[in-house]
Amino acid sequence: MRRVIALSEDDLERELLRQGLDRMGAGRFICHHCGRTPLIGERIYVFAPDTVACELCRPRHRAAPDESYTVLHPEVGMTVRVIDNRRR
Repeated sequence: MRRVIALSEDDLERELLRQGLDRMGAGRFICHHCGRTPLIGERIYVFAPDTVACELCRPRHRAAPDESYTVLHPEVGMTVRVIDNRRR
């Protein structure tokens, strides 16, 4: 038989907030050194053992990065482009 656990409204709100924050942070980059999330348009640098460095922490590494990316807005590639095909 299942036990039903009654949650208060505050507990439910807290749990929903926690789940939402976990989902938001799932696909983002975090700097290995300062723990900061780089801003949109900022470059991030990836080094050998999956170490990500932001532009501010890049000088801490003497070696060249394996890869670098520009941080894009989460909606990139998910927007709809309206094309007007009417004849003038």
